[in-house]
Amino acid sequence: MDRNTELHGDRVALRTVVDADTDTLHRIVREPEVAAWWSTPEDFDGMLVIVLDSEVVGAVQYEEEDDPDYRHASIDLFLSARHHGRGIGAETVRTLARWLIEVRGHHRLTIDPAAANTTAIRSYTRVGFKPVGVLRAYERDPLTGTWRDGLLMDLLAGELT
Repeated sequence: MDRNTELHGDRVALRTVVDADTDTLHRIVREPEVAAWWSTPEDFDGMLVIVLDSEVVGAVQYEEEDDPDYRHASIDLFLSARHHGRGIGAETVRTLARWLIEVRGHHRLTIDPAAANTTAIRSYTRVGFKPVGVLRAYERDPLTGTWRDGLLMDLLAGELT
């Protein structure tokens, strides 16, 4: 993504993280409702901030597999608990997914929330993601250090809602 690129949904804008965003992002990722699912990143390089009404409310990242036989992209995000349950996460995923499909040319996207993160799973389902399977003992719980399951979900380009 070009350093000056901004993506726009109905209510959110996604833009490259700048130094002035890092304190806010550190505060958000330490909120108990966020920290239950996310480890604090060493840095926020490669992420886009989620901006709602001129306020940074979270971040989203994507990775692309460019091997033509396996080409796809994956998405991950965190959002301040103050904005949970308002459709902001779904709009963020939809906005980035549309760009990954229409501009970057991906036919398939994946996302892999913790299997117990029902709020995130509901949000991703609203965008069109479907469960593929459980990834057993997939990731370490950032609070307890124990292994927990993940839910692999994917979306084909024609399924984006």
